Amino acid sequence: MKTVGVGWWTVGMVTLESWSEQDFGLLERCNTPEMTAHLGGPETPEKVRDRHRKYAENAFTGQMFVIVTEDGERAGLIGYWEHADDPEHTETVWETGWAVLPEFQGRGLAALAVQAVAEVARAAGSYRTLHAYPGVTNAASNALCRKAGFSLVRERDFEYPKGHWMRCNDWSLDLRRPCGR
Repeated sequence: MKTVGVGWWTVGMVTLESWSEQDFGLLERCNTPEMTAHLGGPETPEKVRDRHRKYAENAFTGQMFVIVTEDGERAGLIGYWEHADDPEHTETVWETGWAVLPEFQGRGLAALAVQAVAEVARAAGSYRTLHAYPGVTNAASNALCRKAGFSLVRERDFEYPKGHWMRCNDWSLDLRRPCGR
């Protein structure tokens, strides 16, 4: 298993910077009722601290990044990680997820960040697809998947966070093809 240990990755108007200790405040800002409405609501402070520790220590297979604007503002987060894609856990894929702070939404930053993280996951190798699982009611994230070149595989039930089931769309991006093609 290979993880690409990049410190930064730039596509268009955004740079992805590796997650660091200084990014705890960003994770807290992403843990509001507004930002987690499609994810079952905010996590407890303890779970947020644990998540931050895992991100900062890169204590999983994959990598988390901060989405940084051209002006150096920390606009959100994105990452990719291993995911057993089916109930029988016979196929492992890369999964991606993101959050863009409200004041930065609608500027195309998430689309550029998804393109960049797909390139990082492609470079990491290991799996041929990158999946995203936005809730079926999350119009913005579903539109982003379509715009980024993902193909809709199916609707399915998805557990996130642990103990909370939601109905989501399973989107897949073939990492053997360059983004946008």
